[in-house]
Amino acid sequence: MTVRAGREFLAIPGPTTMPDEVLQAMHRPALDIYSDQMINLTDSLMADLGKLFATKGKTYIYIANGHGAWEAVLSNVLSRGDKLLVLESGRFAIGWGAAARMMGADVEVLNGDWRRAVRPAEVEARLRADKEHSIKAIVVTQVDTASGVFNDIEAIGMAIKAADHPALYMVDTVASLGCMPYEMDKWGVDVTMSGSQKGLMTPPGLGFVAANDRALAVHKTAGLRTPYWDWSEREGEEHYRKYAGTAPVHLLFALRKAIDMLFEEGLENAYRRHELLAEAVRRAVAVWAEGQVLSFNIQEAAERSNTVTTVLMGGKQDPAALYRYCKEHCGVILGAGIGDLTGKAFRIAHMGHVNAPMVLGTLGVIEVALAALKIPHGRGGIDAAVQWLGEKVSPSSETQL
Repeated sequence: MTVRAGREFLAIPGPTTMPDEVLQAMHRPALDIYSDQMINLTDSLMADLGKLFATKGKTYIYIANGHGAWEAVLSNVLSRGDKLLVLESGRFAIGWGAAARMMGADVEVLNGDWRRAVRPAEVEARLRADKEHSIKAIVVTQVDTASGVFNDIEAIGMAIKAADHPALYMVDTVASLGCMPYEMDKWGVDVTMSGSQKGLMTPPGLGFVAANDRALAVHKTAGLRTPYWDWSEREGEEHYRKYAGTAPVHLLFALRKAIDMLFEEGLENAYRRHELLAEAVRRAVAVWAEGQVLSFNIQEAAERSNTVTTVLMGGKQDPAALYRYCKEHCGVILGAGIGDLTGKAFRIAHMGHVNAPMVLGTLGVIEVALAALKIPHGRGGIDAAVQWLGEKVSPSSETQL
């Protein structure tokens, strides 16, 4: 017997649930890609991406997922043999480094682990030791969706500055843009990349890059440049060169609507919504953890992200059984553990188009599954989440969940 019917609910960290308005924005005829309307659409998106990244630098749109945007960044600023320093805190900065290695870069990993954030002091120490300035660029994620970690991009930027090192500072915001504060220029970031399918509530298929003047200067002598990714090629007078050919028209209309919705809500309100809902999830997990089987992957509370929570499962329990129960019996799809956490964890996404009923419903289904599968857990996780939101979202509050 199941209690599922109708639409499945995605609680995975990408692609996330898309608003009906975004889906409807794509339900239209194709556009003349040489028209003023197309040019105006592109110009508005480029400008608003700059606002989301909080930069005065150049912005670029690629028909690609996040892995493509990684390659766009690497190919535009590196030459074969350049050293790249990867700051480990999960799977995805490591993946960015693996892509660089395949492209011919010399990749060094500053070892971390999957249960902690990058330590700025360790970054500073490594850069101070690089007397020859052989490290040309540094890559890190703001949020890693495998581990659930949040890295303090501002503090890492201050560490790089304190070391007085010229390496480019490059950040992956795929799992944080539009959900958590990000200040590219203020925090000293040279290049930022992101994707459409998470906090920006748009179908997969668009990758974004922002580059400041320092990165653009390095670009001029980069040896890995190729026609499709090349920033200079995308600066040509003909509008089609912004996309290296035909524009992804319908995805652009979807993105336009999604960004409009974010700006209508207000970025600060969106950040606060994510903060409150994330803490509701954490309150529930903390209670469940009293059963000595479930625990947070990220040990320090301040290092847990506001977009995804990774939950470890011990005691010889199988997270796949929980995953299957939630999907097959209740219609909720959780994120499975990936990389080093395969078979050891499940992930609860709370990013993008998400509100109180979505989060509380997901938590409720997990609690049902824990009971049905007789997985030891503390009782009252949902109550803790409800109590938190009841205290923080007052009738006079501007925040709407």
